[in-house]
Amino acid sequence: MLRTLLCTLFLSALFAAGRCEAQTQGEMNAETAGDFRAADKRLNTVYQEILSDYADDEVFITSLKEAQRCWIAFRDAQVKMKYPDREPGYYGSILPSCQAMYLAELTQERIKALQVWIDGVQEGDVCAGSVRIKPQ
Repeated sequence: MLRTLLCTLFLSALFAAGRCEAQTQGEMNAETAGDFRAADKRLNTVYQEILSDYADDEVFITSLKEAQRCWIAFRDAQVKMKYPDREPGYYGSILPSCQAMYLAELTQERIKALQVWIDGVQEGDVCAGSVRIKPQ
């Protein structure tokens, strides 16, 4: 009962915010999956830009690649922790939408974390590490 109520409130909030235009659960699942794919594509663009910008720093690139592999494992484990395997139907038909929205959220957070290597830091930041100084 509570789960049904929460799902109904969740869907109502999505529609009220103009977030979902889909009418069926299948369409909503496809829409949220598309949102995740778009976020993942943006993440890959940011990642490739960093690889290109820092190509001359082999030690950093090796560390970046390892960090990204670890982040992907972490991301997937986070989703599994939030939605652990349960008996079929436990989460209802909204599960793919919920998982995709959470994947997109985690991916947006990762983009923000990596963006600093593209944007750079202010000169004088003594803790910048491998991040380059912002161009003037």
